[in-house]
Amino acid sequence: MTDDPRFTAGFWDERYSSADRLWSGDPNPALVEEVSGLTPGRALEAGCGEGADSLWLARQGWTVTGTDVSQVALDRAAGHTPPELAGQVTWRRTDVLDWMPETAAYQLVFTTFLHLPSHVRRQVFAGLAEAVAPGGSLVVVLHHPRDLTDGAVPRPPEPDLFCTADELADDLVPAGGWTVHTREARPRTVTHEGREVTVHDAVLRAERTA
Repeated sequence: MTDDPRFTAGFWDERYSSADRLWSGDPNPALVEEVSGLTPGRALEAGCGEGADSLWLARQGWTVTGTDVSQVALDRAAGHTPPELAGQVTWRRTDVLDWMPETAAYQLVFTTFLHLPSHVRRQVFAGLAEAVAPGGSLVVVLHHPRDLTDGAVPRPPEPDLFCTADELADDLVPAGGWTVHTREARPRTVTHEGREVTVHDAVLRAERTA
């Protein structure tokens, strides 16, 4: 779907190998807010990285499959998994660019900050949506395109890698059978270069109704 090296296993293995930890280890706050009221079941995370979100879900009672293109990230996630959660989380190496998850198999499918070119994103996210069982939820959290102009935190100057929650929701409309509960640009305070700044996330939560 793309020959950009930034979307390859080699790129991400090298990036994860460059540091003991890339991310904070805390669950994504938008994911926590959107999922906290849902009944636990089977969950699939695309792009789990070092595993913080999948492990948080497992602690809430979900049975989670965390997938990532980087084996280095998955090994690190496995190392972060406490013994009491070992039976609730499965770490699986997959490349979302050429992998289709099982259809209608999960009560929750989610991804955070999985930024892809628009033509690739639509195809990949359509496959993730198909993996949601009736009554289940799709949750997507991305950096909002307004971050490109606000300048609070540097983002790649490539608008095609960014989209709004409305655009994500509109991609579901042709398929039908969805109720959109959340579609917004949500502000979030982060620390960048020693000072607190505001960034924005595109947050989508949709329920599959048919």
